[in-house]
Amino acid sequence: MQGTSDAATHDAYIDALDEPRRSDIRELHELIRATVPQLEPTMQFRMLGYGRYHYRYASGREGDWMLVGLASNKRYISLYVTAVGPDGRYLAEAYADRLPKASIGRSCIRVQRAADLDRDVLARLLAEAAANPPGELC
Repeated sequence: MQGTSDAATHDAYIDALDEPRRSDIRELHELIRATVPQLEPTMQFRMLGYGRYHYRYASGREGDWMLVGLASNKRYISLYVTAVGPDGRYLAEAYADRLPKASIGRSCIRVQRAADLDRDVLARLLAEAAANPPGELC
């Protein structure tokens, strides 16, 4: 499985993956659920989503998006964290130096294996994200 999925549930998404990716995604899913249980799971965005928020741009464009997302791609695992810190930087970027085995984009953390992520750092990042959504949680 690569990229997005038509799975209806988190379990169906994870179960459709081949090993070792299935175990890696399940491990990260369980860490997210244990760390930020207040973020409601969603499959609305064709990947594992946790928490939704409403955004509105100055242009008038608005919509809903996930606060945290997890996806299995062909060559890597993507963890999307769309929250920003008090300095206005995306949290994924702010944590880049603490996740040295990851490739970091503005709001995306890419790794080959779940073992490439420090669990304590990831838990702090997730907790901070849940406390600082970029819009109104819905």
